Amino acid sequence: MPGWVEVIVGLAIVLVVFYDLFQSVVLPRPAINKLATVRFLLRRMWAGWKLIGERIPSIPRREKWLATFGPLAVLTVFAVWALALILGYGLIIDGVRGEMHPAPESFGTSLYFSATTLVPLSYGDIVPVGVLARLATIAESVTGVVLAALAITLLFSLYEAFQSREEKVVTLDAIAGAPPTGTQILETAAELGMHGELIKTFDEWRQWAASVLESHLAYPPLLFFRSSHDNEAWVNSFGAVMDAAVLVMSTVADDSEGPARLMYTVGNHLVEDLAWYFQYHRLDDPIVERSEFDQAKERLKIAGYRCRGTEEAWREFARLRSKYASPLNQLARQLAIIPAQWIGDRSYLPHRERELPLRKRRTARKER
Repeated sequence: MPGWVEVIVGLAIVLVVFYDLFQSVVLPRPAINKLATVRFLLRRMWAGWKLIGERIPSIPRREKWLATFGPLAVLTVFAVWALALILGYGLIIDGVRGEMHPAPESFGTSLYFSATTLVPLSYGDIVPVGVLARLATIAESVTGVVLAALAITLLFSLYEAFQSREEKVVTLDAIAGAPPTGTQILETAAELGMHGELIKTFDEWRQWAASVLESHLAYPPLLFFRSSHDNEAWVNSFGAVMDAAVLVMSTVADDSEGPARLMYTVGNHLVEDLAWYFQYHRLDDPIVERSEFDQAKERLKIAGYRCRGTEEAWREFARLRSKYASPLNQLARQLAIIPAQWIGDRSYLPHRERELPLRKRRTARKER
């Protein structure tokens, strides 16, 4: 390959990596026209990782295996960027090898010099003597420092966002149980006379949803960081609070309806953006059986709530929950979250089974 062609190709690779780094790490928002290298790698890697995890019979071991994916994926993405930069600068160096002393004997030697410059660990066995070679060497050395700084900064930002997310997930256990349910949230608030805590929960989780919306869409690897405690998952906790808000809005007469509506609005925004990112197709279905709703309503009446008429409450509940139920359940299945009440794998429901192909229905029945 002629030297000038190598320089052009190498420069193109370096610029593409710079653009992808800027869009994925520096720009604190989900860019619509980004190259989506991170999205592509995450989806392909997670497909294989999840496939292996689903074949691990022990739930604790399976969760431990799946939990390692998030941090490992972040490191892998940076490794891919580093390898691409080494290749790009290696092509540039090879294209101007006449300005190196001694001149690289092969492209492999140029890659070696590029790698030791990016790290940087240059031993001085090859020295740039020409202007273009020196400029390329300086640029790659600076790039290596910047890449390391971005990796460290991103890791700190990710773990800060992860800890902020998980604090609310852990504290929700006290009122929602583990695994959490929307019905349990309302029951606990009524039985312990903690009406103010219910309003506070809706307010805090509205802020939580806004925070997750900003952080997880800007930095998608956070979606794969799993909760570190048994019977907990951020998707299940969020779904439980959304279900509690919908039950207040549709079924019970309670003055926490205002905070519940605000929580529902922000939560729907989060679900819509997650559905856009993963390209989910929303079904107009609450994904909850009428009998399940009736049981929840009866529990709320026993807890002391004044409930609206059954038919009216069911219609409103189904309408409100249909806006987020399908994307949220698809997300829970994609992330291999252990199912909770109304969240996760609902394929065992009668009307879901009718929609499955015959082969899948037979498989599901054998598994029972």
